[in-house]
Amino acid sequence: MGWDWSFAAEVLPALLQGLVLTLQLTVLGSLFAFSLGLVLAMLLRGPWPIAIVVRGFIEFVRSTPLLVQVFFLFYVLPDIGILIPPFATGVIALGLHYATYTADVYRAGIDAVPPGQWEAATALSLPRSRVWTGVVLPQAIPRVLPALGNYVISMFKETPILIAITLLDIVGWAREAGGRTFSYDEPYTIAGLLFLALSYPASLLVRRLERRVGTI
Repeated sequence: MGWDWSFAAEVLPALLQGLVLTLQLTVLGSLFAFSLGLVLAMLLRGPWPIAIVVRGFIEFVRSTPLLVQVFFLFYVLPDIGILIPPFATGVIALGLHYATYTADVYRAGIDAVPPGQWEAATALSLPRSRVWTGVVLPQAIPRVLPALGNYVISMFKETPILIAITLLDIVGWAREAGGRTFSYDEPYTIAGLLFLALSYPASLLVRRLERRVGTI
């Protein structure tokens, strides 16, 4: 079967609709992952019992596939009375999964802050919250931005896994169009091009950031 431009034009609006959902999931999932990852990184520097529990949580999440985590949130939690809508499930699953990776990115950035900065803040008797927000994080976060950008791109490319909980992203709509017409060339080709059109420029931006601020 040859390429059908009229069919490509017909499926494009649905794929763009899926792209909007993909971007929403990526943005909200990233915000969740970055926020939770920072909290986990700070807890890793806390008292050793807390640090051990947090490290165990991180290793547990990393050791299980993202798809299993998605299924657990969507199909297991309702059995104990916790019902989460599909979109929120997708955001939580992506954010939780990637928070365990961004936690170590933040930790590396925090460790890169010169010890003298910690000692100076302690000598000035600054409150703990002021040490973090006024001394450590302003120096640590710029160093980790390229690494965080790479995880945003990875999350963007993993959103199709959420088809499993009825979320129709780009690939979801491509599969729907292909299954309805038994013509897969156009929808999957356009879906791939849409991913490429966004992920490749994002990769170039991350590389530019790496050159400017270095890597962790």
